[in-house]
Amino acid sequence: MERSARRRRAVLISFSGIDGAGKSTQIEALHRKLEEAGLEVRIVAFWDDVACFTKMRETAGHAIFKGEKGIGTPEAPVNRRDKNVRSRFLTAVRWGLYLADALSLRRVVTRAIHSGADYVICDRYAWDELVNLNLRDWRARAYARFILRIVPRPDISYFLDADPIQARARKPEYPLDFLYSCRESYLTLAELAGHITIVPPGPIGEVEQEILRQIPGSGVRRSPVHAPHSPPRAGAGTAA
Repeated sequence: MERSARRRRAVLISFSGIDGAGKSTQIEALHRKLEEAGLEVRIVAFWDDVACFTKMRETAGHAIFKGEKGIGTPEAPVNRRDKNVRSRFLTAVRWGLYLADALSLRRVVTRAIHSGADYVICDRYAWDELVNLNLRDWRARAYARFILRIVPRPDISYFLDADPIQARARKPEYPLDFLYSCRESYLTLAELAGHITIVPPGPIGEVEQEILRQIPGSGVRRSPVHAPHSPPRAGAGTAA
């Protein structure tokens, strides 16, 4: 794409998924490919650029729930306790915080897509907070639909599906049962939103090609990929 033909409004892309799904890897790969094609890209990190009261939320989470700090790695796992802790009180608090974050996201994204960039890539989106709610409850689903109407609809919303067992092996921070529950919530939210693209799990290179295949007008060379089937859903069994 020539600079003279630059879009007045950037293409908005969001990446979501459970911890360890490979979002950072795929965002970095897409960022690099688009810049190699001569396109200007802006990255919006949800927790750093959008979320409200982050210091208070981090401090309260560690002080109240006694979770460990840091990012888990296979060599140094951590036991976080924040978004995986649920109660009626916390649900009410989250509803307020997530509304504030949604309004902030609307402002930040509106500025970003009119900043002159060709593409705006969001590292997590409103969906990544909504999945912390119990979406089996009709009230939570109604609230999620309300938030979906507030935030800008991305041109492409990727949900990077992942086997929770493999995801936790890459990024050991939360209990496995929470990751299964979180994955189910993403799939439920994808049905509610109706415009979230589910990318099946697979080797890094194949997932990258599947993502590139969806990008319109990027000028990036793409090849068809036959993505593997997603893992079966589990049976019974970001900070807050």
